[in-house]
Amino acid sequence: MNLLLSLTVFCLLPLALMAKENLPLNCIPRRSVPYHRDNARFFSENDVYNYSTMLLIEDKGVLMLGAREKVYALDLYNISQKRASAAWEATPAKKTECKNKGKNAETECLNYIRILHEVGDDRMYVCGTNAFDPECKYVSFSGDALTFEKEMEDGKGKCPFDPFQRYASIMAGDDLYSATSMNFLGSEPVLIRSSGNIRTEFKSSWLNEPTFVSMAQMQESKESESGDDDKVYLFFSETAVECDCYNKLVVSRVARVCKGDLGGLRTLQKKWTTFLKARIDCPVLESQLPYIIRDAYRWCDPEKDWKSCIFYTVFTAQLDTSDLSAVCAYRVSDISRVFAEGKYKTPVPVETSFVKWVMYSGEVPIPRPGACINNAARKAGIHKTLDLPDRTLQFVKDKPLMDQVIQPIGDKPLLVRRGATFTQIIVNQMKAADGNKYPVMFIGTDKGTVLKAVNYDGEMFIIEEVQIFHPRQPIKILKFSNITIQDVHGQLYAGSDTGVAQIPLATCERSSSCMDCVLARDPYCGWNSALGKCVFISKSHREIIQSLKVGDASLCPDADPIKPLNLSVREGEDLKLSCLPLSSLGKIMWQKNNIDLTPSAALQLQDGLLIQNVSLSDAGHYRCLSVEHSRAKKHSITVIEHLVTIDLSDSGDRTLDTQAQTDCASVTGLQVACALLGLAFFALLAWNFYKGHLCMPWSCFKSKSEEQSQESQNQEALHSGVSYQAAPREEKSVVISSNSNNNQH
Repeated sequence: MNLLLSLTVFCLLPLALMAKENLPLNCIPRRSVPYHRDNARFFSENDVYNYSTMLLIEDKGVLMLGAREKVYALDLYNISQKRASAAWEATPAKKTECKNKGKNAETECLNYIRILHEVGDDRMYVCGTNAFDPECKYVSFSGDALTFEKEMEDGKGKCPFDPFQRYASIMAGDDLYSATSMNFLGSEPVLIRSSGNIRTEFKSSWLNEPTFVSMAQMQESKESESGDDDKVYLFFSETAVECDCYNKLVVSRVARVCKGDLGGLRTLQKKWTTFLKARIDCPVLESQLPYIIRDAYRWCDPEKDWKSCIFYTVFTAQLDTSDLSAVCAYRVSDISRVFAEGKYKTPVPVETSFVKWVMYSGEVPIPRPGACINNAARKAGIHKTLDLPDRTLQFVKDKPLMDQVIQPIGDKPLLVRRGATFTQIIVNQMKAADGNKYPVMFIGTDKGTVLKAVNYDGEMFIIEEVQIFHPRQPIKILKFSNITIQDVHGQLYAGSDTGVAQIPLATCERSSSCMDCVLARDPYCGWNSALGKCVFISKSHREIIQSLKVGDASLCPDADPIKPLNLSVREGEDLKLSCLPLSSLGKIMWQKNNIDLTPSAALQLQDGLLIQNVSLSDAGHYRCLSVEHSRAKKHSITVIEHLVTIDLSDSGDRTLDTQAQTDCASVTGLQVACALLGLAFFALLAWNFYKGHLCMPWSCFKSKSEEQSQESQNQEALHSGVSYQAAPREEKSVVISSNSNNNQH
């Protein structure tokens, strides 16, 4: 009994967790837009690949683009217009040296532009792989011309050697922060700052076979009551040192350093004294292994302080056994709290393992290891990291890992999608007609599509999925600009191996009716009743119908009736009435003469209505409805109407008409024959009356009486022996005689 109970609990636990999670594992986009050249503006050049580095300079209306051995300046309003370009190729000597070291001369021993940051004075800082010998230099854009400066800088620790290795970098003020590899083999990962050459330790407890993802700066010193410092956050994945496993387990991490870190005086010289890292988790119920972070984007409300900022991240499965991708969001304040107040992990030797990481429960030195210099430290006479005591520095050198795992907002993903693998994410805030601000997520996939999604009070809603690149290829970078083009605010830029695309953030024109516009639940769009179309939300539009949180399309005015299409079909043929739902969330329903149709042997509901072996009874008025459920109610939209008539003009119908005419003629002939026979009968009867062969009823009755009287007299004469002769009749005479003595002589 106990075994049965245990098995029952074990089997029902996943279902209970699923019910508690209430998270759909396959969120479907409401609208799927196939590839078309009109969907976007494009730029590419022959024999140039890897358009994966972007820099937006909005005040000059320029999109700087880094590709393989080329730097471009494109028109920000229309990227198909090239304003300038400059080549930066690896020298033949570098290519030969790279090839001699075993690298591919056609794909690896070239110069891939990986770093592109604005530094002011019309200059940009550019770094390239340079045939596995990275270098950096400055380039200026002026007068629609790109000019490289001759002076070169060593790019080791700034730019990756391998053109296909993940990295991360930001320019904070005049300092370049970069996370990459320091050597040709890629075996020395490092987080480095250019000024002072401050970097991480080459220890597995700091970075263990990492894959760098993204980097962001947080201005936590602004209006800080504790006198805190600004910080730089790094997202990456690595092999977990704390896991006592037979196989390597990869986990996702977030690390942070303080901008004012100068390293230690004796311990951790030229090394980060504030480097701390923690594990981040994006729980997907289907997975037994942790999902791995692929990209992260910092989103902040400009009207609030840094504590309201959120990191939006995309995760994919660790193994290829699952095709799920997820989006998780983390509050910066939650991450900061773990580093400022959380427990540390510490390595301890045990008998069954070389080393085991457990939560540190001993005394924590003061100042707190890994903390930035704040007012409390300054009061203790510590004004910079060079003043930190060795005890604090040694602690953080040995124990940079936090014990607590950082969970996402709501302890669950914002979105889980099956199919395409998520590669990039970027978030733009939009103020809707209701006055609220909504973060709209744009998610790139490995199939060249971009998802546009919003989270409404815990409900993840994908507005649309647009196929941008064809043939399909992974999206490697996403950027957006707040420029306005044709009254539409905001443009999205996506880069891939073969080109770059530009699409508007708002695509309101794709909704042709009020109901379709409202059910799209797009913060950028609303229905303008005066104009009679779905428009971009702006200050000039006041009378806007929009219902984002529930999708209440009953707010729309009644739609104009649709004129039915006349359709004639021959009897006995098959009839197909095509109709598609207005969205992927809609389902088709058919009506005939305002009565709902149900599937049957002759009526098959597929992408339309199929009527087999049409007969006269199939004629009528057919209406196709797109039925869609929102959080408010069920909505039905008429898509198309057909007025079906049956054509009887073919040979089969003429045979049917001839047979009917023949039958009708036969009936008429029979009626005429019956009439003639009736007239003949009455004529014959009259002739017999006239000739006396038949008598009238009253005459027949009188003759019969006379016959009876005569018969009586004859009987009397017979008995008396007297002959009696009756008086003759007028027409003929009848003689009756006695025969009593006829045989006598």
